[in-house]
Amino acid sequence: MAAGMAALVLYSGSAAAALAQPGGTAPSAAPSSATLQQDAYLLGPGDQLELKFFDAPELSATLEVLNDGTIPLPLIGSARVVGLTLAQASQWLTKLYTRQLQRPELLLRVVRPRPMRVALVGEVERPGIYTMSLSETSQTEGGPATTISGLPSVVDAIQKAGGITLNADLRTVELQRRLPGDPPSFKRTRLDLLALVSDGDQLQNPLLFDGDTIRVGRAAEPVAEAIELAAVNLSPQVIQVNVIGEVKSPGKLDLPANTPLVQAVLAAGGLETWRGKKNHIELVRLNRNGSVTREKFRLDLAQGASNAKNPPLRDNDTVIVHRSSLAVASDAIGAISTPLSGLVNIWTLFRLINTTN
Repeated sequence: MAAGMAALVLYSGSAAAALAQPGGTAPSAAPSSATLQQDAYLLGPGDQLELKFFDAPELSATLEVLNDGTIPLPLIGSARVVGLTLAQASQWLTKLYTRQLQRPELLLRVVRPRPMRVALVGEVERPGIYTMSLSETSQTEGGPATTISGLPSVVDAIQKAGGITLNADLRTVELQRRLPGDPPSFKRTRLDLLALVSDGDQLQNPLLFDGDTIRVGRAAEPVAEAIELAAVNLSPQVIQVNVIGEVKSPGKLDLPANTPLVQAVLAAGGLETWRGKKNHIELVRLNRNGSVTREKFRLDLAQGASNAKNPPLRDNDTVIVHRSSLAVASDAIGAISTPLSGLVNIWTLFRLINTTN
């Protein structure tokens, strides 16, 4: 019997006989991304199997793994196969049938795999549980629809969840996968999707199995490659930013993802002549946890994208261009002189009426 099987139960009529084997344990060290491609398919509820006997064809049958993880077997009853590889399940069934047949020769194969459901959590646009198929149409936020065909991979699942957020750290993507055996145990592998999009390392994009969980980590601060990442098909393509205050065309703007602060101000027409204060540009950001952060920057048209001086913007950011000292003084004079000018006009009108009379 294959190592890694645990708590396999055989039911025959009303009697039940339990056979327990040592279960597999998770490795102490995290496996590499290359070993993920060598993982075997694990049987689970919904799989349709074909059991073929070479020496007793009348016992051959098409079986389906039930919700409790068992399959109904001719002559035997029900046997639990959930969490086993095909090789382990074949050895297990061979052992069971040695009680009924002499040297049974059988072939077990999957003829219709169950739907593949994976969970995505962390810095993706729409976290949740997704059913993956051999043909998908996915779309990142603001980007074009993409048709995916073939066995789904980590990137396919992230695209189906709307892509990564602008706070995602592609260096810390974790894939959790079940190991063979019952009760279930899991292994976790760290993937570097930045190596995938920058160097084309396909080992960082393994194929998915049913029950996989993908966690996309959050960057402590905007990553240095934020501008380059905006061009990949894992990122949102368009963001909305509010630019208000002393600019020529204030309001909500649709901008490419990771647009720097300076470029957003220029997209709003630039600063109003003498009214905008170059050294007091405020960035107001609403975080996913509901908190708000405010930072002050200086407008420098010669400054390239920089987290410290010209940060990439996020969706729903607000940029406030404050008034210069001259604009504040001018507005104050206007606020005072406007009512006085109205009084002067009334006095002039009163004098004209008196002169006419």
